[in-house]
Amino acid sequence: MPSTAPHDAPLFPEVEPEAAGRLAVDMRHALYWESSGNPYGVPVVFLHGGPGGGCLPHHRRFFDPEFWRIVLFDQRGAGRSTPYAELVDNTTWHLIADMERLRAHLGVDRWLLFGGSWGSTLALAYAQAYPERCLGLVLRGVFLARPAEIDWFMEGMRVVFPEAWRAFVEFLPEQERSDLLGSYYRRLTDPDPAVHLPAAAAWDRYEGACVALLPDSDPARAEGDPVASLAIARIEAHYFVNRAFLADDELLQQIDRIRHLPCTIVQGRYDVVCPPVTADALARAWPEAEYVVVPDAGHSIREPGITRELVAAMLRMRARLTAEGGAAPARS
Repeated sequence: MPSTAPHDAPLFPEVEPEAAGRLAVDMRHALYWESSGNPYGVPVVFLHGGPGGGCLPHHRRFFDPEFWRIVLFDQRGAGRSTPYAELVDNTTWHLIADMERLRAHLGVDRWLLFGGSWGSTLALAYAQAYPERCLGLVLRGVFLARPAEIDWFMEGMRVVFPEAWRAFVEFLPEQERSDLLGSYYRRLTDPDPAVHLPAAAAWDRYEGACVALLPDSDPARAEGDPVASLAIARIEAHYFVNRAFLADDELLQQIDRIRHLPCTIVQGRYDVVCPPVTADALARAWPEAEYVVVPDAGHSIREPGITRELVAAMLRMRARLTAEGGAAPARS
């Protein structure tokens, strides 16, 4: 369906966490988590992209804090989780297990999953593993981690962004350019910061140049702290090399496990990082899901049309849960 949300659907006001902590999920990894909004509200968990991207305060603002108990967490190796940019024991299945551990730690029975890009992948994988723990899903910029999608990121985006792709390739010595993913992975996992930090910055510049319909005139992303780029570049490459630890088409083949759950898919028409063909495949496999195409947007969650439709989707989810008896009690 086309975009129909009102053009003035804003983000909710800023809200500070009412609780936060680090949860040890094994002998190596500890996850940063936070909870904001209504502590007695309907739980919603934000699944960030990347993988390796981490959560930001901005991400709390997609949810009505009077209704939702808003849970954010940084996945293994990302953001404020420790150890930073760590690849050992970092797989899709570890992340799913981490979500279950966090859910139990917070005393949540069921929660709504809200994820974009890689976060949509993780939301689908978790929901298919634990459908009984899910109230529904709101997905953005769908990524199913199929080989063709990974190959598109590494090679295909040059069709639309040849300048960015050329800079991405030319960062590497000529003898390393025949296998972009393998060459970047070797550099990103090299223990020497003089090797892995420049590679992370080059990866981040490439992705950042392709993520929005209209490029940001502020080049801060490209010129920021190179260490901040390491987790997303290294962990993305790790998951790409390992095909996200999923079988080909696994998430589509298992879709019947979750078709009874309410779902809204929000997709930018001009999303180059995760093109609409993937969201279309998911919508065709899941005809009960609501599929919203934003005609004037790319991939970024910050694009006005994407923001508008995600807020509208959450308002519809709130109305649905209220009608089904899932309304949050008033604050005490």
